[in-house]
Amino acid sequence: MSHTLGIRQAQKQKTRQAFLDAALALLEEQSLSSLGLREVTRAVGVAPTAFYRHFRSTADLGVALVDEALGSLHPMVRTTVSAAGDSEERIARAIELIARHVDAYPAHVRFIARERHGGVQPVREAIQAQLLRFAEEVKAELAKDPEAADWNDDDLLMLAHLYVDQMLITASLFLEALEAPAEERERVTHLATRQLRLITIGRSHWLDRAH
Repeated sequence: MSHTLGIRQAQKQKTRQAFLDAALALLEEQSLSSLGLREVTRAVGVAPTAFYRHFRSTADLGVALVDEALGSLHPMVRTTVSAAGDSEERIARAIELIARHVDAYPAHVRFIARERHGGVQPVREAIQAQLLRFAEEVKAELAKDPEAADWNDDDLLMLAHLYVDQMLITASLFLEALEAPAEERERVTHLATRQLRLITIGRSHWLDRAH
């Protein structure tokens, strides 16, 4: 009996993943707010009623895509601000990790970039929740750096948000340069390096400000 249940569960998961993959492919050319349920089920090759065994709505499907696109990135994001190495090494490591992720998952990056300010509220909220979680994790990582010993929580969180926002900007730039000549990718790398360097310089002098 348990073997049969296991097979059914595996098949259910396979079908659910097929919905996610089909939706992601369709969203390469349109926003989630314009995506029709019948489009997705037709792409998967199932009846529309089958959709509701896995998702309550296309918005629910979109939230699942957010989890798929961002949920596995938390270790990578923490790595980008790890205190290991000097500041230039950390910047180079962060940019390399972001570029590799965009190369490997361009459709996921494009989906997040489009839907972060899109018309489907539950999806916007799911993205925002993930980004807030990233910021809290980056803050915890930054707090391990001896240079942050005298920083207060609010300032550390503000810095964490700056890093998370810059990661998103860098990912978007690499996405735009995905099919571009190598010179364009080098330009993006150079720009991203300068932008992260500016944040790092500001960070090192933040406590110098007048109180």
